[in-house]
Amino acid sequence: MTLARPVHKRILLKLSGEALMGDDAFGINHATIVRMVEEIAEVTRLGVEVAVVIGGGNIFRGVAGGSVGMDRATADYMGMLATVMNAMALSDAMRQAGINARVQSALNIEQVVEPYIRGKAIRYLEEGKVVIFGAGTGNPFFTTDTAAALRGSEIGAEMVLKATKVDGIYTADPKKDPAATRFARISFDEAISRNLAVMDATAFALCRDQKLPINVFSIFKAGALERVVMGEDEGTLVHV
Repeated sequence: MTLARPVHKRILLKLSGEALMGDDAFGINHATIVRMVEEIAEVTRLGVEVAVVIGGGNIFRGVAGGSVGMDRATADYMGMLATVMNAMALSDAMRQAGINARVQSALNIEQVVEPYIRGKAIRYLEEGKVVIFGAGTGNPFFTTDTAAALRGSEIGAEMVLKATKVDGIYTADPKKDPAATRFARISFDEAISRNLAVMDATAFALCRDQKLPINVFSIFKAGALERVVMGEDEGTLVHV
């Protein structure tokens, strides 16, 4: 039995809405959400405080709505509501797995979820509860990646973990280029100069300004989340 301890005490996990779809074309795949919750549970058992920001692309994407002539702000608000639905689904899956979770929304929907209150969120984390942040930043024109950078900074997270379908950042698209290699670590400046789309520019700049490292890893790779918090060579670390 290993007595190794996690190198990170408090993390902000960014999950995309699309990750919840699994192999489905739309919505929330039950088996996928259960497996993700198990990955998160493993980390909470190690004593790591976990906050989650969730996207809404499996239900509605504001950018997509805007591209077909919809008012962009309206489309973004719809996208925020989609993230609240995902947050509720994730919270319920956690409840069934015996994890104590709380949802906080950046938009006030008080009959359904509590509003985002920074002090309360930090207290929940200190009590060992998982906090799920819904509705992005609460403002149109900002992505859920930016919400992850913002909430991560606000709660004093040591790292933003961006869960994707690929196990890190590569020199080229690994699906198209078999010679592509994974970066174990890369600086913010090098990621910018190489034009690597880690997050959108606003989110990336916020993390860089706050000296908040980002780890890009695959949520579909069993045990990857735990390996990241244990400080093992998993995913790609973007650092100052």
